[in-house]
Amino acid sequence: MKVLGVIILVIGLVGLVFFGIEALNQSESFSLFGVDVAVSSANWTPVIVSAVVAVIGFVIMRKGK
Repeated sequence: MKVLGVIILVIGLVGLVFFGIEALNQSESFSLFGVDVAVSSANWTPVIVSAVVAVIGFVIMRKGK
């Protein structure tokens, strides 16, 4: 179980990094009255799912024998 937890944790962390960078790159900025305004059009669902998978992997790893 411990090995399975580590594998799930690593998959979750890789997804979190990959989808997080992708989501951050999908933002647009424009100038309004001299102030730069950034608007994100990213889908944050894969980032949230990856974080949940990482947490589940961590819990399985810690409880594994």
